[in-house]
Amino acid sequence: MHRDEAERIVAKLRERRVFAYVKPVGLDRAGIRIVLPDGREALWDVDGAAGLEAQVMANGMLVGFVPRIPGSASFSEDEAVEAIAAADYDGR
Repeated sequence: MHRDEAERIVAKLRERRVFAYVKPVGLDRAGIRIVLPDGREALWDVDGAAGLEAQVMANGMLVGFVPRIPGSASFSEDEAVEAIAAADYDGR
């Protein structure tokens, strides 16, 4: 996603008390980094593919993922915020 879109989504996530940060991934591209309470982090939309999905990392190693959310390629920013805030990072 474009950096300005990521910044708006991060601001809305922070309003919900989600530990969210912009993760630069290119010249004008960015993803969203979510810090999880157990020390892991979820990196949303850092691969440039259409739609929302996340890689879950711990100490720089891939430990899980949130699969691509169907229909998320056409989500509004508010829908993206809702999807990220409600994601199951444990795969349960």
